[in-house]
Amino acid sequence: MWKTRWTRYGLLLGIALGGFFDGILLHQILQWHHLLSLVPGVTDLRAQVLWDGYFHVLMYLLAGIGLWGLWREHLRQAAMQGRMLLGALIAGFGLWHILDSVLSHWLLGIHRIKIDSEVPLIWDISWFIAFGLLPLAIGWILGRNGGPPLRRATPMLIFLTLLGVSGGGWALRPPSDQPFTTVVFRANLAPEEIEVALEKLGARLVWADPEISVVVLDIPTERRWQLFRHGALLVSGTGVPAGCFNWSTA
Repeated sequence: MWKTRWTRYGLLLGIALGGFFDGILLHQILQWHHLLSLVPGVTDLRAQVLWDGYFHVLMYLLAGIGLWGLWREHLRQAAMQGRMLLGALIAGFGLWHILDSVLSHWLLGIHRIKIDSEVPLIWDISWFIAFGLLPLAIGWILGRNGGPPLRRATPMLIFLTLLGVSGGGWALRPPSDQPFTTVVFRANLAPEEIEVALEKLGARLVWADPEISVVVLDIPTERRWQLFRHGALLVSGTGVPAGCFNWSTA
């Protein structure tokens, strides 16, 4: 199955999609853990969010390499087989969860699937089987059976590109049932500066940590973006990119 370069690029893209699925669902939507949730000394939410961001950047790079490789193989008129390519994607998805379980959960211990569970190992094993072993087996079976050449490769590659990009885009969507806005400010901002900024924007403080560097606000949706001008690093419901440049001054 893995003798051709395009299947290896498909496997790499599948690994990236598995990482997106992991980060978006577990880090952001369910919020069961962050990348470094169990690392001693990394307790600040800013650091946790930053490393989650690095993780997604890595997945984007892997997805970009996979898509570039598939496109290059298409230009070389490689006889790509649709069923085998789908098998490589699914196998890569499963392979990511196997690697993550073995390395991150059990060997390094930097996080678990559901860290607040009384028996986290049950969640780890269930996830390992459902999203690791099962997709890997399905992908392997599809890859072995092969199939006809993928004659119309361009639409398939465009679809895969949109799928990879949309994975990151989905992460920018705020929960539909969440009326409040979570904001992480730069560490060097004084609480008084943050309070003045919130008053200026007409934001109501719902919750804050002792330093008022992480807050939950009741603020009109159209004013969320203005928080970046007042030192916000991350504002839920706006997407990460607008605040990325502020990390350099944190």
